[in-house]
Amino acid sequence: MPTIEVARRLAILPQSSIAPTGLGELVEQRRYPHAGPLRMLRRQDHQAIEEALTLTGLTTFRQRALDTLSGGERQRAWIALALAQATHILFLDEPTTFLDIGHQLEVLHLVQRLNRERGITIVMALHDLNQAARFANTMVVLKNGKIVKQGKPADILNGSLLAEAFAVQAYIVRDPVTNAPFCIPYGSLPE
Repeated sequence: MPTIEVARRLAILPQSSIAPTGLGELVEQRRYPHAGPLRMLRRQDHQAIEEALTLTGLTTFRQRALDTLSGGERQRAWIALALAQATHILFLDEPTTFLDIGHQLEVLHLVQRLNRERGITIVMALHDLNQAARFANTMVVLKNGKIVKQGKPADILNGSLLAEAFAVQAYIVRDPVTNAPFCIPYGSLPE
């Protein structure tokens, strides 16, 4: 499949990215696979950019420099970049890295809304098992690049999986708000 066609179908947000200085300029970048002749943005491109900024709550920040945004705002800006691409699949590599817990939840709730309300398929790498269990419909646990187990968090997240995949001992309890499994590690196992 040609690169331009892949870009029209799939958006990827890598773990670390280099960006232009302005938020508006950043979000415009992902419309280029859809742009007209000479990569000129058309009305539908500007509409997609506006929708991405609205969905992420960033319309008032359009003219701001990225380095003036908070960590959560900056991460939402990167998600807006991917959303402007207007794909049905969104890959996110550690979208909550380096964020405080409030901003982590802000980003995860946004991603959850995009999935539920917009029908966007989200594939997300997370190292926080509790966040993955709370926000994922399906978890895939990897060890050395190989799948150890996959399925609904309530079906697969247990002490034996944590011992096998991560060499940790843990209690699994239920999250009192979501009833998702919640991992409380208490010891390490020899590998």
